[in-house]
Amino acid sequence: MRVRVKICGITSVEDALTAVANGADAIGLVFYAPSPRNVNVENAAEIANAIPAFVSVVGLFVNAEPDFVRNVASRVKLDLLQFHGDESPEQCASYGLPFIKAIRVKPDTNLVQCAKDFSASKALLLDTYTEGVAGGTGHTFDWGLIPAQLAKPVILAGGLNAGNVAQAIASVHPYAVDVSGGVEISKGIKDAAKIAAFMQQVSA
Repeated sequence: MRVRVKICGITSVEDALTAVANGADAIGLVFYAPSPRNVNVENAAEIANAIPAFVSVVGLFVNAEPDFVRNVASRVKLDLLQFHGDESPEQCASYGLPFIKAIRVKPDTNLVQCAKDFSASKALLLDTYTEGVAGGTGHTFDWGLIPAQLAKPVILAGGLNAGNVAQAIASVHPYAVDVSGGVEISKGIKDAAKIAAFMQQVSA
């Protein structure tokens, strides 16, 4: 089965449509004020409305207040919620929308237990652990820490780009890969050529 691709940190309709035109299966919208890729609800709604059928729109949240998540979900056409903070399984499942849970991987992270804890999730997104940073660091982690068999599909994130994504896929065999900084000119601004190169390597 072909590896799916999510391009995260989209901040404009133009970048969203470039991602779709190059074959992205999903785009990610960041609703986390400290992030340089943060989008407001109005901008996010415009982007989501521009996305054609069969491409998923994912809303990313980090320890957000429940009312904020509900407000965003009521105003933006989101297909999936992505939780990148310390949200409990019960919190993640409380919004009535499918969700994925991001796990920042350290040597002592028990991913088998994470898969059990978040059994209601559609997938686990595995990202690089960096102290004090929720994600988007641009650094890879040791892919050898990922068990060969997990009870949930794996979305591999963390420092991926056109130069290493083929190796990542060969090493991890993930369900999907997630890229943000690896296809950017600057934080929050995507590069069409880098997106095209990344997608080419995924399909190589």
